[in-house]
Amino acid sequence: MDTMTTTAPVPEDRSSLGTEGPDGSPAPNAARAPDTAPVPPGSSPWQLARRELRRRPAVRVSLGVVLLFVLMAATAPWLGALGGWSPNEFDKTAIDPYLGGQPLGALGGISPEHWLGVEPVTGRDLFARVINGAQVSLLIAFAATAIVVVAGTAAGIAAGYFGGRTDTILSRLMDLTMSFPSLIFMIAMLSVAKDVNRIVLMTTVIGVFGWPGVARVVRGQTLSLKHREYVDAARVGGSGPWRILTRDILPGVSGPVIAYTTLLIPGMISTEAALSYLGVGVRPPTPSWGQMIAESVAYYETDPMYFVIPSVFLFLAVLAFTLLGDALRDILDPRGGRS
Repeated sequence: MDTMTTTAPVPEDRSSLGTEGPDGSPAPNAARAPDTAPVPPGSSPWQLARRELRRRPAVRVSLGVVLLFVLMAATAPWLGALGGWSPNEFDKTAIDPYLGGQPLGALGGISPEHWLGVEPVTGRDLFARVINGAQVSLLIAFAATAIVVVAGTAAGIAAGYFGGRTDTILSRLMDLTMSFPSLIFMIAMLSVAKDVNRIVLMTTVIGVFGWPGVARVVRGQTLSLKHREYVDAARVGGSGPWRILTRDILPGVSGPVIAYTTLLIPGMISTEAALSYLGVGVRPPTPSWGQMIAESVAYYETDPMYFVIPSVFLFLAVLAFTLLGDALRDILDPRGGRS
């Protein structure tokens, strides 16, 4: 009599279900691993920024444009020499004296000698003037932003950490500064001051009116950090205020400050261009994008390229810095981003 043998059922390994098809290929409904690795704990703001910027093509393009403008501004004298013309050198052979000084040739006189054309009446090379205008605009924007960030961060940390009378005085000073109609006050100050370095004056005036915004952001961050456990531990361990502020508080507010700094720069570029457009900024013959746009208004019907070229450069610079600043804000200060 044959005996029937039974085998115990083998438990099915459900962890591999849906991961492979009949031919060994991954099944359509297989759970896929996330594309990005989890963020390591303790990553610095710069590490977070680099990791996220590598994942966003549009932001990489913006970063490339920003670096291109910075490189162009830093090497403006050499680039101008490469084009063969200085920003204040006249070329009377490139304009038609019988047509009111209009550039010879199409598109505002663009030619192998003048890569972006020439300025009407004077014949000055637009390529040399645009890149030197980038140097002036970015120099003022970066210097004014540095003043704003340093003063705002120092005031915000002091107000948030010490509190009491220090917070009251600094907060009222912020309110007082922000209550001024800054643009009108800038125009008045720049109009009165005559025999001074215009670049230094513009940098100082723009910086004086910009620091309260950064100070408010830093003050709020400091208020949320000063009662954290590691700050209390440092205080109990005998650390003084200076050590706590520089070792514990400042690294904690660095992310929002970096994001806010990048968003400040396009505003500073626009402010410098607006002041130069109104005639109270950089004085001729020093080139500036706003000054060039103001001068081109009289020729936009007969020579539209004279208006288009500096306007395009100004637009691209502001757009690139704005997109980069928005991305850094989303990465480094997600709670402060748009909902």
